[in-house]
Amino acid sequence: MSKAVIYCRVSTNNKEQISSLKRQARELEEIAVSKGLHVIDIIEEQASGYDVDREGMLQVLDYFQTGEANILLIQDDTRLGRGHAKIALLHQIRKLSVRVLTIQADGELRLSEADEMVLEIVSIVEEFQRKLHNSKIKRGMKEAIKNGYRPERNIKNSVGAGRSKKEVPIEEIVRLRNMDLTFYDIAATLRGFGYDISKATVHRRYQEYQKVETKK
Repeated sequence: MSKAVIYCRVSTNNKEQISSLKRQARELEEIAVSKGLHVIDIIEEQASGYDVDREGMLQVLDYFQTGEANILLIQDDTRLGRGHAKIALLHQIRKLSVRVLTIQADGELRLSEADEMVLEIVSIVEEFQRKLHNSKIKRGMKEAIKNGYRPERNIKNSVGAGRSKKEVPIEEIVRLRNMDLTFYDIAATLRGFGYDISKATVHRRYQEYQKVETKK
């Protein structure tokens, strides 16, 4: 049996809106029963549709990300969100291969041509961003090696192939920084060599190094 989450939303807490919230939940439960769906949770929320940072919606996404559910039941696409928030959530839900059923469509959610076009553009941009990110990692690694960086000699604390290192020698961060790589590119380059390190950590370690050097 497919597992579903029911999501209901209203924007205010007045009496009429609260009544709408309960009505949404009741009607969506009826749809779930008629389609033989197992509802694992019913989430009711009072929040603006323009706000993407909603506790209830974040819980919905958690269910899909963990695989606990694969169907979302909503009254219509505006309950999901409005404006940019709706597009962002629809994009995330599609990436998770979640089916969206609505009362309005009496079945699968049907988007307008405009919304479909925007979602396609978002997907294309995201794919190019991923390719650009990978290209920057490769560029950083090539540049480092061209300038004498030899991971087999310079990188210490290896704990086995394919595993992360617990420490990154500050000498390597300084070496790459002197090659005019940004902190972002340094982190990306070191991750390419097997280090589990973020841009923030690289920046912090470099600042600590500079403070020590200044006091000398």
